[in-house]
Amino acid sequence: MSILIKNGTVVTAADFHRADVLIEGEHVKAIGHGLAAEGAEVIDAKGMFVLPGGIDPHVHLDMPFMGTFSSDNYETGTRAALHGGTTTVIDFILQTQGKSLRHALEQWQGRMQGNLFGDLSWHMAVTDFNDETKKEVKEMIEQEGITSFKTFMAYKGALMIDDRQMVGLMNEVKAQGGLVTVHATNGDMIDFLVQKHRAEGKMAPLYHYLSQPEITEAEASGRFADMAWHTGVPAYIVHMTCEGALNHVRDATRRNQRVLAETCIQYLLLDASLYEQADGAKWVMSPPLREKKDQAALWGAIEQGSIQVVATDHCPFMMAQKAMGSADFSKIPNGHPAIEHRMELLFSEGVNKKRISLNKFVEVTATNPAKIFGMFPRKGTIGIGSDADIVILDPNEKHTLSAKTHHMNVDYSGYEGMQLTGKVKTVILRGQVAIDKGEVKIKKGYGQFIKRNKVSGML
Repeated sequence: MSILIKNGTVVTAADFHRADVLIEGEHVKAIGHGLAAEGAEVIDAKGMFVLPGGIDPHVHLDMPFMGTFSSDNYETGTRAALHGGTTTVIDFILQTQGKSLRHALEQWQGRMQGNLFGDLSWHMAVTDFNDETKKEVKEMIEQEGITSFKTFMAYKGALMIDDRQMVGLMNEVKAQGGLVTVHATNGDMIDFLVQKHRAEGKMAPLYHYLSQPEITEAEASGRFADMAWHTGVPAYIVHMTCEGALNHVRDATRRNQRVLAETCIQYLLLDASLYEQADGAKWVMSPPLREKKDQAALWGAIEQGSIQVVATDHCPFMMAQKAMGSADFSKIPNGHPAIEHRMELLFSEGVNKKRISLNKFVEVTATNPAKIFGMFPRKGTIGIGSDADIVILDPNEKHTLSAKTHHMNVDYSGYEGMQLTGKVKTVILRGQVAIDKGEVKIKKGYGQFIKRNKVSGML
């Protein structure tokens, strides 16, 4: 099957130009002017941007957490992602402390199998690094194509590893050609503040935010960067929220260390004042929303290249699940729905408002995630031979976000009533029209698991 996209403006991280794109099978066959292909399905993209399919490297689908599961599973989550122009996601497998990485992999494979609309890969979250886990790192990288390993510096007793384990993991991952990522917050300090506030009867969602002040993230980010510097492992900080943490990345740069950083769309657009609202539980996530000064710092860091990726940390919970913490903020499931809206939000609020360039938009939503996580040039760009993962976006169409119209399996929107300019019209995944004018054109199971390459040069 062939598809010919005509008359659009093709945008990559490096340039943009008016061109046609010919797709044959699952791949891009040709890019040029006046292309023709007998029998091809023709899509007229006049006045549209033709973009690489988005890659969201930070989602949590069907994830067990705090006695419940995130409300988007692999079916609903990858379908919603496609509606918003994200063609590939990277989810997290969570090792159970006391059990093997293989055991965790098999559990997640069982939930994923046959349920994907879009493409997916995994990070492996290591929560119990020991001699047996060490042996499995090579296996995950070379046999399974899972080349990134998530660590937590918080959630003691469930997900957190100590610094001794962190350094051991870093050494092994470096030796095997992988990457270590981190949830960088000081778990001990957070636990202290949570218990202090609860003992004082301070139970409202605001105290979730006040239990995780900026210093908890800044300190942990600096400590992680120092350990990565010592071991030489490629390092990546997930969901960075604040200026204090960003300053530690800048410090690392001064000593010629490359610490990669990701922020999430909510930290660019929402702030901590929402915790004071009656429905403040909606925005309980970790790390929490920060201050407007942090938003300004993050936007600047994206354009300057200190932050390389904008993801979502998509981890939705229904309001009934959020209500588990109605009398105690520490019982509120942590998470925020955004997998469907990342691309349109960043285009409308970033590109249209001239906070970032159009090329930077492609860079942080597709190209950099592909390069960092071992999928480039198969994914993350529009190039001859690359997977035909393509988004056609109308830069002028206005629309309003609402829980009534979104496709995520969650009964509220963190962006209810927000008006955007720029709308995803058509999404192509590996040569098949997946979404067209809001309608799903592929069947569940079309999405594939993507094995990734070892870390090599990255950016």
